[in-house]
Amino acid sequence: MTAPQPVVTGVRTVSVPVDDQEQALRFYVDTLGFTVLRDESIPTGRWIELAPGGDNVVVTLEQAAPDVTRGPVTIRFTTDDAAAAHAALNAAGVDIDEILQWPGVPPMFAFRDPDGNAFSITET
Repeated sequence: MTAPQPVVTGVRTVSVPVDDQEQALRFYVDTLGFTVLRDESIPTGRWIELAPGGDNVVVTLEQAAPDVTRGPVTIRFTTDDAAAAHAALNAAGVDIDEILQWPGVPPMFAFRDPDGNAFSITET
């Protein structure tokens, strides 16, 4: 029996719904340290692609539809030092939770962007 050809071969981007693309761009670049890969005008706003650190995953900041519900996006970003990342985001006034530290599991914490989208950061 021959295996079927894969329909999905990878992940190109992870999209985050935002109300104000300029405010979101400043947060992701200035506060989180993302790199702008592309920022182009499109009929519905802007097409903004960002990269966290040197990673090969692309995050897009898409103009949210009026009925989009905010909450967990279920993206886990990584950091070399969870305590330092937590302190930096706290100093920047970001809405963050306490660091979770369980035996055998890397330290991690949740945070929310200005639009209320929830993420987590896990120490590598």
